[in-house]
Amino acid sequence: MDIYQLFSAYWWIAVILLSLVLYKFILRVFFGMVIVPENRIGLVTKKFVLFGANSQLPDGRIIATLGEAGFQAKTLAPGLYWGMWPWQYGVDMVPFMVIPEGKIGLVLSKDGAEIPTGRILARKVDSDNFQDARKFLDNGGQRGRQTAYITAGSYRMNTHLFEITITDQVLIRENMVGIVTTQDGEPIPIGQIAGKYVDGHNNFQDIDTFLHHKGNRGLQPQVMLAGSYYINPWAIQLEEIPMTDVPIGNVGVVISYIGEDGKDVTGDTFKHGNIVGKGFRGVWMEPMGPGKYPVNKYTMKVELVPTTNLVLNWANARSEAHDLDKHLSTITVRSKDGFPFNLDVAQIIHIPANEAPKVIARFGSMHNLVSQVLEPTIGNYFRNSAQDSDVISFLSTRKERQIAAKDHIRAVLDEYNVNAVDTLIGDIVPPEALMKTLTDRKIAQEEEKTYETQRMAQEKRQGMEKETAIADMQKEIVKATQSVEIAQRAADASVKKAEGDATSLKLQVDAEATATKMRAMAEAEATKARAGAQAEATKLNASADAERISKTGMAEAEKIMAIGKSTAEAYELQVKAMGGDNFTRYKVTEEIGKSNIKVIPDILIGNGSGTDGGINGLLGMKLMEMMGESKKES
Repeated sequence: MDIYQLFSAYWWIAVILLSLVLYKFILRVFFGMVIVPENRIGLVTKKFVLFGANSQLPDGRIIATLGEAGFQAKTLAPGLYWGMWPWQYGVDMVPFMVIPEGKIGLVLSKDGAEIPTGRILARKVDSDNFQDARKFLDNGGQRGRQTAYITAGSYRMNTHLFEITITDQVLIRENMVGIVTTQDGEPIPIGQIAGKYVDGHNNFQDIDTFLHHKGNRGLQPQVMLAGSYYINPWAIQLEEIPMTDVPIGNVGVVISYIGEDGKDVTGDTFKHGNIVGKGFRGVWMEPMGPGKYPVNKYTMKVELVPTTNLVLNWANARSEAHDLDKHLSTITVRSKDGFPFNLDVAQIIHIPANEAPKVIARFGSMHNLVSQVLEPTIGNYFRNSAQDSDVISFLSTRKERQIAAKDHIRAVLDEYNVNAVDTLIGDIVPPEALMKTLTDRKIAQEEEKTYETQRMAQEKRQGMEKETAIADMQKEIVKATQSVEIAQRAADASVKKAEGDATSLKLQVDAEATATKMRAMAEAEATKARAGAQAEATKLNASADAERISKTGMAEAEKIMAIGKSTAEAYELQVKAMGGDNFTRYKVTEEIGKSNIKVIPDILIGNGSGTDGGINGLLGMKLMEMMGESKKES
């Protein structure tokens, strides 16, 4: 069987196999079948129109809504369609438009009505989030960038009409604020730098509401706080800035650049600027307390005013943390006697919170207050004060000048709604040559005081040494005193003994008793004199040798006199007792005995005349024996 016969017998099998392979093509060609997958959308292009009035698109249009030839507004959703003959319709399968989380889709329309003059964005129309292109165009959708956008999700977008740009959500961080500038809207009124307040636009996420309420293009007074926002960057520009921080110990005086001109609330007493109520243009009467505020830095300014005591230093080497005194320097003045010298000054001021708006209304800022009032007031006061005094007087009257400066500066600052707490004069630096003179003078004065102190110390040392010597001699003095007392007692005892002996002698022999008494008295007086002389000699050992010798001599003289006197008195008593002749004989006999003179021979031979011759001889021999014994005893 040849090929022809084989094909004739089994041709139907070939038709079936070919149909199975080309069934889609066959259905597409003969029945106009189109299958749109479930993850695709069919974009239809009509190639021609066989008949009818709507065969051509109007001028300026690229999307057909009434069956005209061209890109069709109607798209094919997933499914099966018939009658889409390939020679008349072209169908492009495109994926869904997917907007991820955290993103938005900006829509650019390639067809639609013209945007009115003066506008840059097309207004929103009902179009099922741009998924119904025919509805968009029929409802007057405008060509160009759209105010509306699409959020996260999947969309059947006719990309012949719409071009989608994916962009990020807007994120404003914590402690930050978003400054808004709109790209479309009504012009800003004359005399204003920002648009008017508009409500209902949900933080500018609904820009169509903003435009519907005739919001102004340009800088907006409203700000956006921390968070995530769906913001159309074609409509809104955002600038992220830190929130305004009013620290503790400060208030924030608000200067508003927008709003209506308000009525001055200070009255006729304050003539240095308008202070208005909150919401009006000018300086607000109510300042901000400590805290953080979402302030639009382009529409208002917040001037910080310290409400605690503020120290300002007129010193080259010192500046406070607030830096208000960083341009202040040591004050150079000239005294009455022509000497220039420098002095450091510290001024403490306080601005009450309710007076802070007046200070800002008058000066504009704290720096202006310092440079326009404090610096010239304090500098000129001390320059004028120095010209009324010489340098030495200025130095010596520093306390008084500080008090005077405090009173004067307080009176001046009261006129500027500032309280002057205190004025302090710091380091005063006179000329070097003058300081050397003063230093030399002071050194000389101090040396004089030193010498005087040393002299007094020497005198005290001498006095101490004298007292020490006296203390050292005290033992000797006590010893001498005790010796005197002992000698006195011994003398008294001797006197008593002598008196006793004299009494005994008087009882035996009146003359001998009287002599013994006189000798005892003389010896007592001599002993007393010696004791006194010895005590005086001990007491004045170093400086009174001559006096001691004199006393000793006088004592010896008195002794001799006393002995002589006692002897004389003894003789007188013996004369009275024995008689003159008998005493004379006694003394002659005593002297002969002392000298061993023989006046009578050893053997006396009498002549036998008289009756007493023998007795006289015996008496004479006995007398000679007695004289010999007296000589031996003596």
